Amino acid sequence: MKIQELIGTLLAGSTRLGTYTLPEMIKYAQSKSTTGIAVSKNGDREFDLAIVDGEPEGAILIEEKGTLYGDKAVMLLAGMEKFELYEVKADLVEAVAMGCRIMEKGHICKSSMDIIPEIGRKSDGLGVLSIAVQRNGEPQNGVRVSIRKDGQMICNDITTQNGTVGFKLLYGKYDTIVQDRAMMISTFHIIFDVGHSKITLEI
Repeated sequence: MKIQELIGTLLAGSTRLGTYTLPEMIKYAQSKSTTGIAVSKNGDREFDLAIVDGEPEGAILIEEKGTLYGDKAVMLLAGMEKFELYEVKADLVEAVAMGCRIMEKGHICKSSMDIIPEIGRKSDGLGVLSIAVQRNGEPQNGVRVSIRKDGQMICNDITTQNGTVGFKLLYGKYDTIVQDRAMMISTFHIIFDVGHSKITLEI
């Protein structure tokens, strides 16, 4: 049985607790020491989180081109997805989490809202970062690019036909995570400022 079908079966007989953004869901689950499974669906993309006693213990990202588990799945969370949270028996949740364990809890972003108040600080500066993704000098379209700062996922997008994406960001240091069509993940450390607004990444 596919993992998607297994989780669907588990949820069919479970109590739905509500729909939340990721930060809201984590806060609610922690306050209630909830054990269950949270599901976010967007088109052909599905995120599943296994939660034990209010803490995310396992993660699965299911896409048309493949499935990622654990930390690799969590690294591609944007942070503001809508999750439906279901209460599920602890032994069943533990069984799911065993196959997709999250080792680095810091990868679960608290909230992309955390950085918004800083935008008004003129000293930081704000601009548009343009990233071009290439392989052997050839533009790579349809590649997922995610921006992370201090362990929190801020935003992500898919490269266009000419292999580029653009993000409106504060100046500063960021981690850029690139996931190619073969599901391979590359991480780059970048500095974004007036002199570095167009960056080319070779994967």
